[in-house]
Amino acid sequence: MVRVIRWLEKQKVPHDSPVLDIGTGNGVLLVELAKSGYTNLTGIDYSPSAIKLSEKVREKEGMSNIKLQVEDFLAPSAELSGFQICIDKGTFDAISLNPDNAVGKRKQYVRSLRNVLKPEGFFLITSCNWTKEELLEEFREGFEILEELPTPKFCFGGRIGNSVTALVFQRKE
Repeated sequence: MVRVIRWLEKQKVPHDSPVLDIGTGNGVLLVELAKSGYTNLTGIDYSPSAIKLSEKVREKEGMSNIKLQVEDFLAPSAELSGFQICIDKGTFDAISLNPDNAVGKRKQYVRSLRNVLKPEGFFLITSCNWTKEELLEEFREGFEILEELPTPKFCFGGRIGNSVTALVFQRKE
């Protein structure tokens, strides 16, 4: 969360930019974004219980301006569009693990992302399943890499690696 917020602030992303948290879960990222001054926040999750939990977190924190809705990102509703920023912290990973047509679901995810993200909009993804090279391949259609965000490194067997990958893409026209 800190990496994402720090990047948005470094880029001077306007606080009223429409932001979508894909697979919001408990909604804590949106609360932290709101605390940092962001005002146009939407969280979606396919799980009604996750949205109920995030509504409780939102109310406890007094953040009534955060929009939350049950939504399947692989089949987004028509009104889910026009976002300047889309953030994913594990949803693409979860979709990728689906034993039923994982390749097709990943391709649908990329199509959905192109539909909801404005041209020139930013997509920030954090993944613990995919390497930078693999993510570059997955998002090559319609997106270009802007930056790799720093993540913790580890050493095992004399090799250095990352336990997570955090990338920023920009949607091409």
